[in-house]
Amino acid sequence: MVHAYTSEDIKKITNKLKKSGYKLTPQRQCIVDTIMANVGKHLTVEEIFDIVKVKRPEIGLATVYRTVVLMHEQGLITRLDLVDGTARYELAREDEHHTHHHLVCLKCSRVIEFMDDLLDPLEEEIGRRYEFKVLDHSLKFYGICNECAKEENNKEDLFNGKSTKRKR
Repeated sequence: MVHAYTSEDIKKITNKLKKSGYKLTPQRQCIVDTIMANVGKHLTVEEIFDIVKVKRPEIGLATVYRTVVLMHEQGLITRLDLVDGTARYELAREDEHHTHHHLVCLKCSRVIEFMDDLLDPLEEEIGRRYEFKVLDHSLKFYGICNECAKEENNKEDLFNGKSTKRKR
């Protein structure tokens, strides 16, 4: 599910920053707008910078980096660390955090979002068994996306176990 962000979301971000003693400066606003305009994508700091510099060439990479770190520390964006060491970011959604999960392709680093509450029974069991209240969790599945699997047409079909090699 891709969420459309509204002016209400901007107000929440502004209020959260104000409560912590920060302002939503024009530079930060441009960075927030860039992240919001790319809903469903998980952008690196460099990708955010590449988009921002087209609109506001005076904004440097260091400003984008500091803003992303600030927003992450304030809980406004979430960080997704990939196996290759790359960090990707997306806006945090209070109403989705517990059911918002990711599928990560190990070949192309594509990130696919999926929404499901499939861990609710497990969280309840953890609560009962260990007397532990689960507040949140992070779930990432690593594998090969369909597009990368198709590129491997001479190898084993990853999804149904059948060989895709042609007999000659």
